[in-house]
Amino acid sequence: MRKHRYPSDVSHEQFEQIRPLLESARKRTKPRTVELYEVWCAVLYLLKTGCQWRLLPSDFPRWQTVHRYFSQWSEPDQNGVSVLEQALKKSQVGAARIKQGRKSESSFLIVDAQSVKNTDSACEKGYDAGKKVSGIKRHIAVDTQGLPHAIAVTTADVTDRKGALLAFKRCASHLRDVQNVLADGGYVGKPFAGAVKELIGAEVQIAKRSELHTFAVMPQRWVVERSFTWLEKCRRLWKNCERKLNTSLQFIHLAFLVLLLKRS
Repeated sequence: MRKHRYPSDVSHEQFEQIRPLLESARKRTKPRTVELYEVWCAVLYLLKTGCQWRLLPSDFPRWQTVHRYFSQWSEPDQNGVSVLEQALKKSQVGAARIKQGRKSESSFLIVDAQSVKNTDSACEKGYDAGKKVSGIKRHIAVDTQGLPHAIAVTTADVTDRKGALLAFKRCASHLRDVQNVLADGGYVGKPFAGAVKELIGAEVQIAKRSELHTFAVMPQRWVVERSFTWLEKCRRLWKNCERKLNTSLQFIHLAFLVLLLKRS
């Protein structure tokens, strides 16, 4: 048992909200020899500080044990959904919206993409010629509170439109109530609007920039930018340090999940 807490830790009460889902990922019947809460806090320490797995402090369980548990929580099931994604969308995003007096599923989403540089350990990458970035691209669709409803990670050479459609396709079962999708000029085009209509039955609205050559905050568009800023509070997400795209995706789920747990 650790003698002191780290700022990255969540409380025992907050952890109990997701403990059943995390325990469901266990594939063996052999008695657990480590405290699951300590494993969870070790993963959060790595996410927040950006350290390597082998550099986890010694008062946590062995790094091999922590990595094995994280791999189990990150593994997609037959529907392509990991335990971390289930914990985020089923027990946290919906609950946070209900707590605010809203429906669990949003009818309005804001979509955007962010290109992120790779480190030398990353195996999959592409080149975003517009942003001059060699790495990956994160595609997210959030509600008016900045809570994620659809997320996808691709190589940076994938267009914003294609990545957004991939995110909608992955999470279509949770987007049944969506009626409108707000996007910027990078998503202009009838093919994209038609594909969104076919996938989730929503209309695409394009937020046009001011023709004046001055900076102006675009109404509602700033919300998705704030969500990207939340991710960047985790040093693990400043760059893409992961070998596989799925691992990068799961760390994004984890970052949003921790944010909502600490708010609860």
